[in-house]
Amino acid sequence: MKILVLVKQTFDTEEKIVLKDGRVNDEGVNLIMNPYDEYAVEEAIRLKEASGAEVVAISFGPERAESALRTALAMGADRAVLVEAGSDAADESVAAKALAAVARRESFDLVLCGYMSVDNGAAQTGPRLAEELDIPHISSVTKLTIDGRSVTAVRDAEGDTETVEGELPLLVTAQQGLNEPRYPSLPGIMKAKKKPLERIALSELGLSAGDMSAKTAVTDIFLPAKRQGGKILQGDMDEQAAELARLLRDEAKVV
Repeated sequence: MKILVLVKQTFDTEEKIVLKDGRVNDEGVNLIMNPYDEYAVEEAIRLKEASGAEVVAISFGPERAESALRTALAMGADRAVLVEAGSDAADESVAAKALAAVARRESFDLVLCGYMSVDNGAAQTGPRLAEELDIPHISSVTKLTIDGRSVTAVRDAEGDTETVEGELPLLVTAQQGLNEPRYPSLPGIMKAKKKPLERIALSELGLSAGDMSAKTAVTDIFLPAKRQGGKILQGDMDEQAAELARLLRDEAKVV
């Protein structure tokens, strides 16, 4: 079995977001593997350990995304592929087209990726890729069982769970709770330096100009307004209710 696992490089969730010239400034910030992708990588490695599968980590992004791929290799992936985006304007549609072109070359059985990325939370790349590859997908998976070509997945359904059955090939997006990702060991980190990492320019994939054209555009980026201090209402319950209604009407202007 061959497993493709998608990896994206994102901001460390502890980093402070700074805007510069209308864009998020990433100078000097700590960049990590997208946390949801860690669950996908861990699940791929566990399947490899159980069945001897080959695991290929793939990323669509800038050259610096190599560090996230090296982390996946250190965790246990066999090799990696970096599709260099070449443009900050590329969106999930372009990413899915590019990743599909690479996936078709790999003759895969299973594609794993994070449910969403913490930098934009669009949760589009996985489903879009499944559509491009014309395979089914199961999203927000918290438990995955594979028996031969049969797949049983338990997925998060907004506070409840659903059990979904399918057959390979298919795509699964990993939700928190699927597993506990391992830390790369020192021997794993050393081995990762020698594992193959292929770099492919977006222009080498044979995509049309339309495929490489973003379908969405960011019109504005802004930080949320600073929160004001809360108010403690005084008096009995009737007085507090009346004051709350006044504040919602006159100050918050929501009623």
